[in-house]
Amino acid sequence: MIPKTFREVITLEDGREISIETGKLAKQAHGSVVVQMGKAMLLCTVVSNYDAADVDFLPLTVDYREKFAAAGRYPGGFFKREARPSDDEVLTMRLVDRCLRPLFPKDYHSETQVMIQLMSHDEEVMPDALAGLAASAALQLSDIPFETPISEVRVARVNGEFVINPSRAQLEEADIDMMVGASADSVMMVEGEMDEISEEEMADAIKFAHEAIKVQCEAQVKLAEAFGKKETREYEPEAEDEALAAKIHEAAYQKCYDIAKQASSKQDRGLAFSEVKDEVKAMFSEEEQEELGGLISKYFGKTQKEAVRNLTLDEGLRLDGRKTTDIRPIWCEVDYLPSTHGSSIFTRGETQALATVTLGTSREANIIDLPTFQGEERFYLHYNFPPFSTGEARPIRGTSRREVGHGNLAQRALKRMIPEDFAYTVRVVSEVLESNGSSSMATVCAGTMALMDAGVPLKKPVSGIAMGLISDGDKYAVLSDILGDEDHLGDMDFKVTGTEDGITACQMDIKIKGLSYEILVKALKQAREGRLHILKKLTDTIAQPNTDVKPHAPKILTETIPSDLIGAFIGPGGKNIQELQKNSNTTIVINEVDNKGVVEILGTDPDGIEMVLAKIRSLIFKPEVGSVYEVKVIKMLDFGAVVEYTEAPGNEVLLHVSELAWERTDKVTDVVNLGDTLDVKYLGIDPKTRKDKVSRKALLPKPEGYKERPPRDDSRKGGRDNRGRDNRGRDNRNRDRDNRNDTKESNE
Repeated sequence: MIPKTFREVITLEDGREISIETGKLAKQAHGSVVVQMGKAMLLCTVVSNYDAADVDFLPLTVDYREKFAAAGRYPGGFFKREARPSDDEVLTMRLVDRCLRPLFPKDYHSETQVMIQLMSHDEEVMPDALAGLAASAALQLSDIPFETPISEVRVARVNGEFVINPSRAQLEEADIDMMVGASADSVMMVEGEMDEISEEEMADAIKFAHEAIKVQCEAQVKLAEAFGKKETREYEPEAEDEALAAKIHEAAYQKCYDIAKQASSKQDRGLAFSEVKDEVKAMFSEEEQEELGGLISKYFGKTQKEAVRNLTLDEGLRLDGRKTTDIRPIWCEVDYLPSTHGSSIFTRGETQALATVTLGTSREANIIDLPTFQGEERFYLHYNFPPFSTGEARPIRGTSRREVGHGNLAQRALKRMIPEDFAYTVRVVSEVLESNGSSSMATVCAGTMALMDAGVPLKKPVSGIAMGLISDGDKYAVLSDILGDEDHLGDMDFKVTGTEDGITACQMDIKIKGLSYEILVKALKQAREGRLHILKKLTDTIAQPNTDVKPHAPKILTETIPSDLIGAFIGPGGKNIQELQKNSNTTIVINEVDNKGVVEILGTDPDGIEMVLAKIRSLIFKPEVGSVYEVKVIKMLDFGAVVEYTEAPGNEVLLHVSELAWERTDKVTDVVNLGDTLDVKYLGIDPKTRKDKVSRKALLPKPEGYKERPPRDDSRKGGRDNRGRDNRGRDNRNRDRDNRNDTKESNE
């Protein structure tokens, strides 16, 4: 018997529907839903242990996976099984996590796992836009403490109109692609890329998305009520001691305030705060420290945070002595690494990124093979964040989710500035060497300069800045170019990248409720001023992209050949192309596009590239009737000379002895010899031989008194010309045999 299900339907403005259903699948999970849009179906489950983990944070895991079976496909690789998550799946996990995590109680420390699986795929639906809705709906159906329902939607602007959850085809035409996460009353998360839009346009897109999210939050509430809202579970909250908190505040607040006002370096400031913390601990006996150690650290952290925030709100000063709009000192350098195709250093305060660029053919494109999308990236960026960048020593266990997310943001910031017809595949790698605030924005700046240094013709240079906001309800301060400490202490942090003409990417996390759009736009405009200041530093270092790639960087040329010649160019088993690559010291890639063969030639030796081009010219060479060509004699025959077109080596044609001169030529060597170069006229296809015909004599004046030889009379009997098959038929042979028999009989 199929169990009873409960279902709510959300109707979008354009009539498409999203359904949320529960009661049929995964009933042992603490909450489970199936979200469906078109043929796309996502199953989300949530489970949280009833016992708290021995940690002082929420051990939340958000996992998003796209099953290949959902699209009727097999996973690639030897084992034919889904393995580690793809970068796209990791990015979706991060988007959902950033919305969910702030809404759990701060003292809730139970192991919690949210699992979202794409079970059925629809080509017209992008499932990552449904993941946040599925996660929140599952939590609403559970007894897990969670403040309020949220949802996430993708908003795009296509032909000037906003669209919620567009198809991939629509997204390719959009100039805005943003994911927005929010509750019914507050926007919490924004991330996306844009085509140089204004701050007001970005705010309008967020507003439009928020209206759609409100409807989705209401549907979750209705579903929970229909299903039967569970009582929120009880859990053991953290111990609190107001007297202890007041004692620590009184002892440490002013000292922390004074340290924050000293405008010291990150290291010195950290040591000074540690000394104050040690003084606070010294106020308690060893027994008290053992018993209350966690609370002491917690209340000291709160006191330190309050002091730093009040310094900014009351005096407009920050930890390093700057005012709210000040940018840290910047220095830049390009062409730092001699062997890379492009390199740059960007240093802003205590944050430093070293970027490199590598140029390659389409063979080096980043192949994407997902259940929901198959394609390739001709421009991609990798971001590395080693532990020494923050003065730490810790194990390195592969690429972290943070590195994937930061690299993706920088890639989206830059990718629209790469010309679509740029022949190279481009890989940018950012090595973060120091970090004290916004290494991802340092990556954007370093990446811009490295691309320009490599000779990539960027449409416009791009800069980025990290911003923060501190508010106590009545007062607020927007901070430009935030430090790492300000990132943790603020109520909003956002990163904005763009050109001088508009925003190209953003990432925003808002930790306070009810932030007005007026404050948001003001913060974005302040970010623009900072971006332009940083952009000038970049263009002062390198004003324009280099006009050519570096001498040691490979040059790439693209040629096209008819599709029916691709096989001849490659050769049997790749013999021809492999030999050509070896002899020319180049890399050759052939792709069939629009029924044409697109040949990419990559190499550092101009002679090698020219060798390949000559081979292509030779392959596609087609002489025109009546045109004159230079040829070279490569072989001598009794009845003529084999010549080769000098502009298309390998293309041979017979220059018959009768076409050497107007006079009778007894020996070919009387006119030409091996290795001679001469001009010939192309006469087209000889109707008798059906082969190309060229003539030297056609370019020579006729001798005085020259008479054309009369054409041969093919009707004459006998003779050499009448010994063909037409005069040697079976009837003639029979007639000869009869005549011989008559003669024999008469003799007898």
